[in-house]
Amino acid sequence: MSDAAARVADATANNWVDRVAPLWTRPYLRLSRFDRPIGSWLLLMPCWWSAALASGAAQDLHQLPKMIALFFIGAFVMRGAGCTWNDITDRDLDAKVERTRSRPIPAGQVTAKKALAWLVLQALIGLVVLLQFNSFAIATGIASLVIVAAYPFMKRITYWPQSVLGLAFSWGALMGFAVVFARIDATALLLYAGAICWVIAYDTIYAHQDTEDDALIGIKSTALLFGARTQTALVIFYGLAVSLISVALRLAGAGWPAWIGLVVFAGHLAWQITRIDIKDSALCLRLFKSNRDAGLLLFAGLLLDAVLRV
Repeated sequence: MSDAAARVADATANNWVDRVAPLWTRPYLRLSRFDRPIGSWLLLMPCWWSAALASGAAQDLHQLPKMIALFFIGAFVMRGAGCTWNDITDRDLDAKVERTRSRPIPAGQVTAKKALAWLVLQALIGLVVLLQFNSFAIATGIASLVIVAAYPFMKRITYWPQSVLGLAFSWGALMGFAVVFARIDATALLLYAGAICWVIAYDTIYAHQDTEDDALIGIKSTALLFGARTQTALVIFYGLAVSLISVALRLAGAGWPAWIGLVVFAGHLAWQITRIDIKDSALCLRLFKSNRDAGLLLFAGLLLDAVLRV
């Protein structure tokens, strides 16, 4: 086995895993991306959006604090499980890509069998979180596992793996409505569709870091598909995201704080479009990560709206 102290190439600088986590835990924490948690935050955003929007529509906040806390735990744990699954299935491909060859499995820090055991443990924690909700919400959460399991294989067969990631990473947009109303209505589906478009766009930006390696080893992505037309594609998908979410807000009867949140969210996305340079990998990573802030701005508006509507 290789040195467990060796950091992953794209880990967040000075992260707590590389600084203070016990050596034996570091390969497992890296599998879960706790050394670069941006993906967990991005998975969490649609969960929090739906929790706030559904609570505002119901004019009932009694479940909102519980949802905010449990969705936070669930997003970090289940993103960790998903990334572990991704690393198990992609271990041979990861060894061929400069940015990913330092990940725990291709780097020899942990075996695929041990990674699978870690995946199961994380999934069980996620199940405990899910069991705190009603039966409809439990079934809705479990249904997402089909998409999560399929996602790692999509880059081998389609130039649209980002759309499948969108289906998985946006699932939380349905969960707030499943918890509050024990159903999924048009508002939830529109929020979900808007979140999917958001994910496709920001993950296209992310994928531009690896286009040269991906082209060499046969991995497909929207970054390769769009190429020089990426900025136009971002206009389309970010535009669709804002449009679909705006219809969801209207159906939910959202008030002015939610609309201000959406306007600021849209402004942030427009800023990304004006700044994008697909040849600048460092810039692509910064713009990708900035979507956490965009998502939090929208959540702040939805949360304030929910509070004021009670």
